[in-house]
Amino acid sequence: MNYFPDEVIEHVFHFVNSNKDRNSISLVCKLWYRIERFSRSRVLVGNCYAITPERVIARFPCLKSLFLKGKPHFADFNLVPQDWGGYVYPWIKCLEKNRTNLEELRLKRMIVTDDSLELVAKSFSNFKSLVLVSCEGFTTDGLAAIAANCRFLRELDLQENEIEDHRGQWLNCFSESCTSLVALNFACLKGDINLAALERLVARSPNLKSLRLNRSVPVETLHRILVQAPQLVDIGVGSFVCDPESETFLKLTALLQKRHSIRSLSGFFEMTLYCAPAIYPLFSNLISLNLSYAPAFPGKELIKILQLCGKLQKLWVLDCIGDKGLEIVAYSCKELQELRVFPSDPDGDGNATFVTEEGLVAISSGCPKLNSLLYFCAQMTNAALITVARNCPNFIRFRLCILDPTKPDAATLQPLDEGFGAIVQACKGLRRLSISGHLTDQVFQYIGMHAKNLEMLSVAFAGGSDKGMLHVLNGCEKLNKLEIRDCPYGDGALLNNVRKYETMRSLWMSSCNISMGGCRMLAKSMPRLNVEVINENGDLNRDGDDDQLVDKLFVYRTLAGPRTDAPDFVWTL
Repeated sequence: MNYFPDEVIEHVFHFVNSNKDRNSISLVCKLWYRIERFSRSRVLVGNCYAITPERVIARFPCLKSLFLKGKPHFADFNLVPQDWGGYVYPWIKCLEKNRTNLEELRLKRMIVTDDSLELVAKSFSNFKSLVLVSCEGFTTDGLAAIAANCRFLRELDLQENEIEDHRGQWLNCFSESCTSLVALNFACLKGDINLAALERLVARSPNLKSLRLNRSVPVETLHRILVQAPQLVDIGVGSFVCDPESETFLKLTALLQKRHSIRSLSGFFEMTLYCAPAIYPLFSNLISLNLSYAPAFPGKELIKILQLCGKLQKLWVLDCIGDKGLEIVAYSCKELQELRVFPSDPDGDGNATFVTEEGLVAISSGCPKLNSLLYFCAQMTNAALITVARNCPNFIRFRLCILDPTKPDAATLQPLDEGFGAIVQACKGLRRLSISGHLTDQVFQYIGMHAKNLEMLSVAFAGGSDKGMLHVLNGCEKLNKLEIRDCPYGDGALLNNVRKYETMRSLWMSSCNISMGGCRMLAKSMPRLNVEVINENGDLNRDGDDDQLVDKLFVYRTLAGPRTDAPDFVWTL
């Protein structure tokens, strides 16, 4: 293609959106490297300590959209200390210093302070999108700065964040000239908000398509919002508690019967069941339904709802749906592609109805398009997993979490090796796998032999010897992230194939049999890796014997060298 003008090649590159594909085309020749360098505006950094912000900006001077990830994935399970790191401020400061025309910032598991958000708001005049997922460290003061200064803001999406509410008035700070909002999500915010300011903001945002409210937004406000924003296609309901005989509820019921444009529904943090029929008209057109935060829906009510969802492609529910509810899903939702079943909180009364292998088999039989699964269950069998593998060979993500992570096959009491082996053999495109239950080294041999496209593997309470980990490291050619906890792997597994870690993004090991000596040997042999020992409990002596067992180890490739913001309990060897 060298005979094409540079402008033509650049135009072609604009149609290549995958980061992996762009990385590949940049390696073809110097010309393509240069064109790709100046034409890439979206950058993903999977580990904020893997590279310096200066290097990213030098590599991609036309950067407009940045996606940064901080803490390891196991932070979602409280296995990473809260003050481990992942600070975004140095990145934003560097972007500001280099006069980057930043328009979009997406952060996941990072420490975001109010100072960081204020710097974003004041430094980037064309800033349009802020997405924060599982972040912490900021308050509504930081949100107020974004609202007040980002005149062209299109998206403010807050998911699963820890946010301290100082005044509850941050919505007041949106300028009256701000009419550009397309998506607003503050469902995770726990405090009250200014309802009048919310209504005014919605009224002057004609392009608003997605709005997800927190539990402080009552039905009365929801009704007025829906009247003002008929263009909404994604709505997250806050509180749905009201008198079914009230005028507001009757008007809302009549309005919802006409709202055929809504495609995504979530929320319902608080709800009275006698109000549920009001939302029934919405379900026939839904593509996405998230009731994972709606504990007020018992299994019987869920069954009524799911029978109406013939077009559903994405479903998130609590396990109180039961196996019978999943059978209804299998019968009614033939287009389902993603299913997540989360554990419910029975508050100690023992009345929760957990799903089992029967529900999963039913789903696989009725939903052949299913390709993404997160399934918390009470038990599982090899026969069920083999059936699932046969029915749904298109899985890309398969994450199974048995509530007792060491429980064997519920029918035969055998390890679940054959079941998961069937999954990795049948699902050739599998990229993400999380496994649990009683498992031996045999399942890891299956994974190493057959999961050739696997990029992320999460393992807990499994395996019998170092061979299990070695099967995975030696066999999974595309493995990018490996997470291991409470497994019997030691220095032999860690040090057998150290070159593999240079092709991976990261390795996490906790509560295994790794020693300080093994970690030191890894750090010495692979200087381009950061080998971090997390001495959270203070049990280790940094200069002590090599035989000391390490509780938590995080290994990742880096071009930045040892990080400078590590707390005292994080040692880079």
